[in-house]
Amino acid sequence: MHKTRLYTSLILILLSISPILKAQPRLTVVVMVDGMTQDNLTAMRPYWSAGGLRLLSEEAFQTTASFPHQVYGGQETTATLMTGTTPAHHSIMADQYFSRNERKPIPILYDKQASGIGTNMQISPRGILSTTITDEWRMLRGTEAQIYAVGLQPEATILMAGHAANACCWLDANTHNWVTTSFYPEGLPTAADEMNMNGRIGILAEREWTPRMDIAMYNRPTEKERKRGFSYLNKEHLLHSPAANTLVIEMALALQKAQQLGTDLIPDLLLLQLNTLSPQAQSDAIESAEQEDMYMGINQDLGFLMEQLGKRIGKENYQILVVGRPIKGHSSTTLEMANLPIQTFNVDRAAALTGTYLMAIYGHERWVDGGHGPFIYLNRMLIEKKRMSLETIQRQVANFLMDFEGVQVAYPIHEAITSDDKHSIYRKHAGDVYFHLQDNWLLEANEHTPFDQVIQSGPVAPVLYWSGTITSFPEGKLQATDIKSLIINGSTH
Repeated sequence: MHKTRLYTSLILILLSISPILKAQPRLTVVVMVDGMTQDNLTAMRPYWSAGGLRLLSEEAFQTTASFPHQVYGGQETTATLMTGTTPAHHSIMADQYFSRNERKPIPILYDKQASGIGTNMQISPRGILSTTITDEWRMLRGTEAQIYAVGLQPEATILMAGHAANACCWLDANTHNWVTTSFYPEGLPTAADEMNMNGRIGILAEREWTPRMDIAMYNRPTEKERKRGFSYLNKEHLLHSPAANTLVIEMALALQKAQQLGTDLIPDLLLLQLNTLSPQAQSDAIESAEQEDMYMGINQDLGFLMEQLGKRIGKENYQILVVGRPIKGHSSTTLEMANLPIQTFNVDRAAALTGTYLMAIYGHERWVDGGHGPFIYLNRMLIEKKRMSLETIQRQVANFLMDFEGVQVAYPIHEAITSDDKHSIYRKHAGDVYFHLQDNWLLEANEHTPFDQVIQSGPVAPVLYWSGTITSFPEGKLQATDIKSLIINGSTH
């Protein structure tokens, strides 16, 4: 009697959840491609006789996504795509944040509690304050769902893996091995360890990267390439070669096989990071045969991934979303063609001049801790010790910065977080004064290194979403904050 009731209850439960299971493909693949733009996809389409991008260009839902915050070309865009919210909430404003205690920039995901596995890097997703795609996937689908991320950059890979992945791994730039962080419960995936040991990475690294077709057949070769083509030993620029993208795809397929992703009724999630930027790339826009070759390689790699998934789990049982990510924006050459030369704003020099200005007013003390990104950080301990008005000094510094060439506007921080730039600012990591540069100005540090890269105003990311089960798609262009909902729910609602 009890067994009959138990069987009846199980059948009713299965019948109640079966529509949900059918509505969601068994495996969702999210591919984020650094530097990929809609213009480049359009320009390269004639070169794709077959492959993943060719198939997606013909069958996928296609649109673009804009970012509702300032884009510097750092991991703030990855975080927005993965969390569905802005830096004001997810806390990732750029690749680094300024530590007031240490008076220097710190890697944005640095975590002294985490240990590297195969690497000395101590990073984890603990600093991400919002739920990511993987976190909500886990909460919706339980512990039986399998979630893995594979990438080329540690921060991007961890942002894609979120808090809830089983494991993630990225390709170390120095050792050319798959590595990870101790944060995730499975550590370094067995499939990654096996590839480290079997020599596959070394085989691809030792190969020479040369044009896959006659140089005259490329659309935008440089003058140097027209004369000599291009040639690299992969290991010298591995993370910026087609071989790196191939390794990510091969690792993804190795994980799918080892973990049997997409083979049961519990939907699994696989997140991948690829790159279109070749060693000499100065722009997201294609300006060389090298970059065209990178796109051809990605087309081939994605085609292989989709072909293998179709054979292994069935075309109807997986879906794939490919999204670009702005890295460099326009190049100086592109802007100069329109008589718009890039100019640089050195934030460290601005901080030093601000310190000198305050010394002239208040005496010879260290009034400024430093500058980082679009912020000036005041010495709050000194100001408090002297019982001075912080807001008064913030206002004086903002007015002082407004006289600097290239500064569009400057605010005390309490005004900045209610301004049009409020979505770009995470209050805890922000400085005391925020400034916004005019178009075509690039933030720079004393080491003559840019603060990330993008100087393009309002860059957008292409989105290609292919699924055998989803039949309705959102209309028009998207916000980058919509991508999370699109992946989890198949819609932006």
